[in-house]
Amino acid sequence: MKTPHGAVAWNELMTRDIKAAKAFYTVTCGWTYDAMTMDSGNHYYVAMAGGRPVAGLMDMTGLPGMTEVPPHWFTYFAVDDVDAAVKQTTAKGGEVIRAPFDVDGIGRIAILKDSGGAAVGMITEASQG
Repeated sequence: MKTPHGAVAWNELMTRDIKAAKAFYTVTCGWTYDAMTMDSGNHYYVAMAGGRPVAGLMDMTGLPGMTEVPPHWFTYFAVDDVDAAVKQTTAKGGEVIRAPFDVDGIGRIAILKDSGGAAVGMITEASQG
């Protein structure tokens, strides 16, 4: 099912200690994990609850521009058209951190700063079926 425009589509934990994060959320939330290998060769962990994907966990070690950034949860909002959202963001004083890119089977994503400087992800989800 497609996430409605403007709703939270995904949350992901950016951390430098995947092992500790997985252990913490296994105990506190009962999550299990499915590992995916990304194009970089690093692993991305999809947290599962009740057989459903609920969040992602990613090792931010060595990612460009992330050296001084503390571990954090990052939110992606669903939008009908990521490219249009990028244009709207820049027109309203926001900034593009990472231009729109496609992730096979997931959708088209952009990483932005809103007009107040807060980082946010936008995603147009891939068609399901």
